[in-house]
Amino acid sequence: MTDRTTLPPDGFPGTPPVRLGIHGSPDLAAAIIRAAGRDESEADLVGYDVADPFRGLRAKELDVMIVKYGLREPDLAVSRPVAVDPRAVIVGAHHPLATHASVSVEELAAYEGFRCPGAFPQYVWDEVVPPRTPKGRRIRRAYDMGTVKGLMGTLSGTDAVHLTFQSLEAIAPPQTKVIPISDLPPAPVALAWLRDPEPGAHTARFIEDAENGSTV
Repeated sequence: MTDRTTLPPDGFPGTPPVRLGIHGSPDLAAAIIRAAGRDESEADLVGYDVADPFRGLRAKELDVMIVKYGLREPDLAVSRPVAVDPRAVIVGAHHPLATHASVSVEELAAYEGFRCPGAFPQYVWDEVVPPRTPKGRRIRRAYDMGTVKGLMGTLSGTDAVHLTFQSLEAIAPPQTKVIPISDLPPAPVALAWLRDPEPGAHTARFIEDAENGSTV
């Protein structure tokens, strides 16, 4: 990162908010912003589509975005972990597992999950939805992953399971249940940005503040 001593102070007239890409709940982003010692007004939260997650960065419509697990995209740089997001599964309220306080990933292998969407990196999806459980049971990826609304509709009308993150609980509709997964570790959360051109001074400071505010 750029030396902090070379960066102008944030909040001076004309400093634009950092355009921060998010997917799903804004609560995780808000927590990262607060941990960085920033006011939420200093970032504009912009939703991105998981089927083409890096389009906004590459089109220079975003300054930085929230990502999980390690990226191997040559044109993107990634911060140190700035948070973690515990693992959870979303199921319909009618689902046989819906009354459980927590579930094992081994239990989830009995139900069908979701395929890797669009241009989302397969190597990251394999972390989100492991191909096999620790005991070797195959996790069947049977459903297309589309919009959040479409996903929730599939879950509310079938016995599908969506292996995901606890942060999505904030946007899960009443006809679904979000249940902690007891035997998958939390996902590391980081910030990603374009290597070229390098981020502007206020974005670089935001990234550094997020890294310094991390308790990971």
